[in-house]
Amino acid sequence: MADYYEVLGVERGASDQDIKRAYRKMSRKYHPDIAGPEYEDKFKEVNSAYEVLSDPEKRRMYDAGVDPNDPQASQGGSPFDMGDVFNQFFGGGFGGAAQGPIPRTQPGRDALAQISVDMKTAIFGGVVRTPISTYGLCQECGGSGAQKGTSPVTCPVCNGKGYAQKVVRTLLGQMMSQAPCERCEGHGTIIEHPCPVCNGHGRVRTRREVGVNVPAGVADGSRLRLASQGEVGEGGGAAGDLYVDITIKPDKHYTRSGQDLHCWIAVPMTWAVLGHQVDLETFDGQRQVDIPAGCQPDQEITIKGLGVTRLGNREERGDIIVHVLVQIPTKLDDDQRRLIEDFANSHDSEARQVPQSAKPAGAGGRKGIFGKLKDIFS
Repeated sequence: MADYYEVLGVERGASDQDIKRAYRKMSRKYHPDIAGPEYEDKFKEVNSAYEVLSDPEKRRMYDAGVDPNDPQASQGGSPFDMGDVFNQFFGGGFGGAAQGPIPRTQPGRDALAQISVDMKTAIFGGVVRTPISTYGLCQECGGSGAQKGTSPVTCPVCNGKGYAQKVVRTLLGQMMSQAPCERCEGHGTIIEHPCPVCNGHGRVRTRREVGVNVPAGVADGSRLRLASQGEVGEGGGAAGDLYVDITIKPDKHYTRSGQDLHCWIAVPMTWAVLGHQVDLETFDGQRQVDIPAGCQPDQEITIKGLGVTRLGNREERGDIIVHVLVQIPTKLDDDQRRLIEDFANSHDSEARQVPQSAKPAGAGGRKGIFGKLKDIFS
């Protein structure tokens, strides 16, 4: 007998809410539309486990050692039918109240989809349309499962009860037991003329587009829930939910860190020494950035309020952090080399060794190398 608690990853004393949460997690993880068709059996196993553990009566039977999903559990003919005995002691079918026919209309399962959005959509939000393949309502029969112009008829075997009674022998003697009617499979009705499109299921596999409203400021790896956009259930039952996992595509200009955007720009050494104004592409259009005179390598310049929108507050945004990379020339003509040598003679003539420290030395009030280069080039 399969260990349904282990299948869902819960303890034997788990609450109904714990079982429901575990089922949602596992069903999304092994859904064939996401994990692949090779996980179809695992997905069915998860659903079988939930079918038993979510039903108080079936769970009591399972905890007592009888698997309600095992066809043998509800069949007579053996001298000792454990399923019938436990049903007797736990309020089951020996003379107890009938459970009634099984509804043909069943709620649909949740579905899972994935979308990739660009950085601009993640910053400002927007609607992204994505195709999904799932079960939808059969338009031919409207979900009834019966051919147009026909309806399900009452089962002549169980007279619409959905179950049949029989006498079985147990250790306690002969007892009356009840089991789902084999003719109607417990539904109480029979579809004599199934719909030719859905074969009596009331739903068909469809491919459609869903509009996903991506909120401004959404983070990579977020999951959105679209109510009633999942699979339509058997017999045209209410659709489950659609969960959408979001991946943010890498941007060629910016990387994201929380609500801030980071970019790196490479500027000539003279721009860093003398200062310069550069044009920067942002998600709000082109902006001018001032490179301050004496700018140091990897110095940061902050542009306020042009970063990522804070989730849930469209009025608040992070910043753009510009990292300045200073390009040191590798080829100099004679005049350029002479200028650099003049600077070296005036600034570094007494240098004997390179200072070494565990932390960057503070600039203090002394003029740095780029400040003195600025004086020369000016």
